[in-house]
Amino acid sequence: MNSWKLVGAKQLVKSEVPLPKQEVGLLRVRVTKVLLNRQDAAIYRGDVRVKYPLTMGRYAVGFIAEDGFAEFTKGTRVVLHGYRPVPSDGTERRDFSADDYLACGRTADGFLTDFVNVAPEDMTPLPASVSDERGLLLHNIAVAKEIADHLGAKRGQHIVVVGADLIGILVCQLLIYQQAAPILVDSNPLRLEFARTCGVYYTVLATSHLVDAVASLTGGRLAGGAVYIATASGNDPDIPFLLCAREGKVIYFATSAEKLTVNLDIAFRKHLSVHCVSHGIKYLMAAINLIANKAVDPSPFHANAHRSSGVAKLLEEYPLKPDRDVDEINFVDLLQ
Repeated sequence: MNSWKLVGAKQLVKSEVPLPKQEVGLLRVRVTKVLLNRQDAAIYRGDVRVKYPLTMGRYAVGFIAEDGFAEFTKGTRVVLHGYRPVPSDGTERRDFSADDYLACGRTADGFLTDFVNVAPEDMTPLPASVSDERGLLLHNIAVAKEIADHLGAKRGQHIVVVGADLIGILVCQLLIYQQAAPILVDSNPLRLEFARTCGVYYTVLATSHLVDAVASLTGGRLAGGAVYIATASGNDPDIPFLLCAREGKVIYFATSAEKLTVNLDIAFRKHLSVHCVSHGIKYLMAAINLIANKAVDPSPFHANAHRSSGVAKLLEEYPLKPDRDVDEINFVDLLQ
């Protein structure tokens, strides 16, 4: 089978390797599609420290390639979990500062390979109503759901969302579905323009007049809650504190690859509650229900399929096209 491993910065090597050996409790999965994004490009460039060699690709879908059991019969389509609990031998206490989850494609091997062995608890069946392309976005939808749950927004409540990338737009769509009133803020006008085509009503460009602009939308009260999306580059991480009303909630989302520095002075003065979200893995089933019920709609994004032979070129082009994530979703089709 074919496997693609990163052996150093900008050194992605395709090689022929044996099929993974059958293991008790694991099922062989044929990987069909792998999502690649700006974070993967940063790993490829060497901007994010990883241990080589590394199989790239955090988000993937595939199908069961052998006789399974229960809900995992042969041919069942599945979404592969991009985050997995750190294994423990039960005898040695782990450093409490360490991550509880391994991030596939960064701190553990990912899915840019033809076949993988997966435990049933590390994959979820996809219903017929959810396409492969939608399945690749389920982790992003799960993050949006976790953020919305922690906010607990009331009907009509204004919520500021800073960062108009895929996740920021999904958060806004979900808040609208819950009858809240999101205000999407970004320093990139192209992102905001695209967000409006996704049904986000209120968008504000991050300028020196940002606080006044949000105050005018909220009747001078500012927002009851705020969200910062670290994956949408170019936005000041202190903005949520400025735009949130006293005793409001602020949610920060970042993957393990982003490093944030924030000034908590305003948060203390306003008595704000701060919560952090990193992967949303426990919300995958909820994400499937949300996409099936059309509570969120990623259809305005263009899904671009790439052959496996074009992976390196795609990852090399990301820094040359910093706005490509505005309306694009890029994935590798391993069956082509």
